[in-house]
Amino acid sequence: MMTIQKRIPNLISIAALIIATGVAVTFPTINSASAQEWPARNITVVVPLGAGSASDIMARVVAEQLGKQIGQTVVVENRPGAGGTIGANMVAKSAPDGYTVLAYGALATAHALHSKLPYDTLNDFTPVIAFGQQPLVVVTSPDKGYKTLRDMVAAGKAKPGTLNYSTAGVGSASHFGAERLRVSAGFEAQHIPFKGAAEAVTEVIAGRVDFSVQLFTTTLPLLREKKLVALAVSAHKRASVMPETPTTIEAGFADSVYPFYSGLFLPAKTPRTIVEKLRQETEKALQTPAVQARFATLGVEPMPMTLEQFGKFLRDDVEASVALVKAAKIPTQ
Repeated sequence: MMTIQKRIPNLISIAALIIATGVAVTFPTINSASAQEWPARNITVVVPLGAGSASDIMARVVAEQLGKQIGQTVVVENRPGAGGTIGANMVAKSAPDGYTVLAYGALATAHALHSKLPYDTLNDFTPVIAFGQQPLVVVTSPDKGYKTLRDMVAAGKAKPGTLNYSTAGVGSASHFGAERLRVSAGFEAQHIPFKGAAEAVTEVIAGRVDFSVQLFTTTLPLLREKKLVALAVSAHKRASVMPETPTTIEAGFADSVYPFYSGLFLPAKTPRTIVEKLRQETEKALQTPAVQARFATLGVEPMPMTLEQFGKFLRDDVEASVALVKAAKIPTQ
């Protein structure tokens, strides 16, 4: 009692000082009731890329199942622009209440390419859960005559600078995937960016471009129709959808894997209770037969990680992407 009585005059003095000086003081509050009730209304999942992208497709597959489980509508909203930074910034600046979620996998890429971002990549987001990883595949036209990835690399080294490769644009997975391979294998190639993956692949089929490093989302039907040849898969293990195709590591190129993935992120100050609930429900959705079957057709491989492991994954991805930009001498903005 004596301790409390001694503190009362001090508290009164502090309050009087605040009133006298007109200084506004706010204290952080956590609405535990709101966290426990979550979700009480619709959830918006922001995809900072256009409709039909790999991240968009994965988000919609998961969102449909997630909505069924939690009894609320989960709306996927596309907010493309500025290499994904517009949509990402929208989520970073949104209320940390669990009702605005980011579905993305290229936060590290944007961080490496932009010297100034409207958000802090590592401090403005809470990584929740990864949907999965979709391997990239090195493709070429059958007419080029390359039987293996080593054949193509040898051709590039024999005549430096004569090879070219197409991508879905600067900073895309196809761009960073090709650069990771090129730096690892030690050959030169000219980058030809396009507005999307479909156009980039079309140029490879036509023979105007030597190769491309693309997602199975874009290439799998064309590979099965023999319009493209798969030289290698950019992954640590062979892809389940094409087990006969060796990995770039098996081809002899260490550190050649570019991990394309997508997952959910919340604003940094979202209560831990909400973060864990979203993670649990999403994990449950990922384990349903319907989602697993759809992901299997897309070549998406599981990425089971704890909250802490996913956070470390993001930090490692940022570090690796920054290093790649420097090694490949990719211009930054």
